[in-house]
Amino acid sequence: MSGQAGQSSRGRDWIADKIVQLFEKSVLKSLRAEKAPHFEMLARTRDNVYVDQELQVIRLGDKKVRRRLNDVEEAKTFMRTVLIAAIIYEAIKHNKYPTIRDVFYDAKHTIPGTDIDTVNEQSESDAIIEDLEVMLGASREEMGLQTDVKCKVVGLMRVRSGRDVIDCSRQGEGGAYTPPSNVDRLEFLEVDAEYVLVVEKDAVFNTLNMERYWEKNKCVLVTAGGQPDRPARRLVKRLNEELGLPVYVLTDADPYGFYIYSVYRIGSITLSHESVRLACPRARFIGVTVSDIYEYELPKNVIIKAKEADVKRAKELKGYPWFQSPAWQGELDLFLERREKAEIEALSSKSLGFLEDRYLPEKIRSGHFIV
Repeated sequence: MSGQAGQSSRGRDWIADKIVQLFEKSVLKSLRAEKAPHFEMLARTRDNVYVDQELQVIRLGDKKVRRRLNDVEEAKTFMRTVLIAAIIYEAIKHNKYPTIRDVFYDAKHTIPGTDIDTVNEQSESDAIIEDLEVMLGASREEMGLQTDVKCKVVGLMRVRSGRDVIDCSRQGEGGAYTPPSNVDRLEFLEVDAEYVLVVEKDAVFNTLNMERYWEKNKCVLVTAGGQPDRPARRLVKRLNEELGLPVYVLTDADPYGFYIYSVYRIGSITLSHESVRLACPRARFIGVTVSDIYEYELPKNVIIKAKEADVKRAKELKGYPWFQSPAWQGELDLFLERREKAEIEALSSKSLGFLEDRYLPEKIRSGHFIV
């Protein structure tokens, strides 16, 4: 099976042009009319997201917010937006590819004559970058901003990255390929796989990799070691949409694992503006389910008593629109009734190799996945 390059092969000048247009509209036009400049954007808040029933992903609603220069509460955020947009513009014009940490340090300084810092924490500059994504209609990857990548992938797959061809099946014993921040720049040359298996935990991924599960079962293994980063989500979506590979997600049997699955499938509230690009609605949850704890008769000494934080999270998930199916409500109700959870590795209490030799093959063959 062969694929193609992602959609992001064009340059970045169009983003620089959009920044100029944004400043013309939001700053210069207002100043010429002797009015206070302001930025307007869709609100990235929980009360302004909804599930797009056609696309089956989380989307931003129509509610808008304004960041005004003449508002005491908003002036600092307004100026940060101007500053960080200018930094991104200069990076594009000088063909630089800074990290989001670089942007933070470039933006961080004390305003002359005061003791006020432009930014105090990286979370502040990161939030502005996300605001700019919404206003410009461009992802930070398209802007050329780099981030630490947690995603790892291994399988019978060859990709082109820049001028190099990478064989994801030849990464050394237990090794795996880490894709670039902008996964759209990858070109799929050859993929010999029947499905994608997304693994929540890095340690479980490493075990399956050492066992060469991906070779024995003709699949692509992907992990982001917990909460998925953007490269992992984009890679999974591309493998599904462009190559038609089914996607199965394997997590711990607890509310936090269930939420990780939902981020891959439907997106997240924080990045709802990026859901169309990142979410994979056809992803299916393969387990571990709460009911698996009892159906596979895991011994009591490997079952973990749920904490109050787990219970609170489960109750939150029960209220999310994307967990309203009878199957998910049943799993969450069972968790709240028994208040017990289990890690993926608990399956090893049945026997070493139980996960790869029996659990996963049985689940995939059954075709019964929670949606």
